[in-house]
Amino acid sequence: MRNLLIVLLLLIAVAGAGIWYIWNGMKPVEPSGPAVNITIEKGMGSLEIADLLESKGIIRSALLFKGYLKWTNEGSQFKAGTYSAAPGATYDNLITRLNAGDVVKKETVVFTIPEGYTAKQIADRLAQAWGKDASLFLSQIDTGAELKETDILSIPQEKDIRHRLEGYMFPETYELVKDSTPQQIVEKMMEELQKRLDSISGWQTRLKDRGLTLHELLTVASLVEREVVVDSERPLVAGVIYNRLNKGQKLEIDATVQYLLAQPKERLLYKDLEVESPYNTYRNTGLPPGPICSPGLASIKAALEPETSDYYYYVTKKDGSQAHLFAKTYKEHLANIKKSQAAAK
Repeated sequence: MRNLLIVLLLLIAVAGAGIWYIWNGMKPVEPSGPAVNITIEKGMGSLEIADLLESKGIIRSALLFKGYLKWTNEGSQFKAGTYSAAPGATYDNLITRLNAGDVVKKETVVFTIPEGYTAKQIADRLAQAWGKDASLFLSQIDTGAELKETDILSIPQEKDIRHRLEGYMFPETYELVKDSTPQQIVEKMMEELQKRLDSISGWQTRLKDRGLTLHELLTVASLVEREVVVDSERPLVAGVIYNRLNKGQKLEIDATVQYLLAQPKERLLYKDLEVESPYNTYRNTGLPPGPICSPGLASIKAALEPETSDYYYYVTKKDGSQAHLFAKTYKEHLANIKKSQAAAK
């Protein structure tokens, strides 16, 4: 009986020691310093994560944390990333954050690309936002090198195209991590274009029905973007462009000449219209080799679904409305020019 009592006491002592060990080992580590960053790599299992937390001094015992994860059926949904943690966190707090992917927020850069910006203007805006040389971004835009969207969107690479990705970087406000590379930044804008195109129901079928490539569609959309301010006129101007193309008539769009100038002019001179370039629609029939800016969604939709009319000409009203007067014949067009000039007086 005495021996049995001794054995029982020993068992109780061992159990008590075990309980104390588990209780003490699972207690949060005493706060002793600032938070540290812990990086959970993709593919890292919960056992490795437990060892990492112990090595960083966040938990007392990796063994007990592993046991707790098994007991609570946790650990399979932990997300990769860099976390900030400090001694003093409980098991449940750590598990909740790892499940939620509550990672350290990286410093970001917010920038806006307005509708109608050219590749050069975009490069300058990105250079300003990131504090880098514009040539780094323009080089990426000119080559389209190692960008998956270049192949997905079937962007041509021809010697006459001034900037290969012109028109393919969607105008929008973006927020990207500060350490993004020029390649990642440009690709994000191209991905946004793909996303916006996909928001147009049946756009690929409509494009095929019009007998256009995406490159040609964006080229027309860019002309509309640079020519039109009043949204309601975009489909009508797109229709005028198609009317001229179908007739084999030169587009004679001022914006294509402005695109070639080092600095835009308020009023083009006759000598400007004679500049030799495949982009000069005063000298060449058909579309220019590619887009002349980044068109917004309204211009893309207008190019995809133009308004049918008998108009072949338009001139800007000089009454401050920024709207246009449209004409079916050149004679009517000349009359509209006089009417517009009279309104400016």
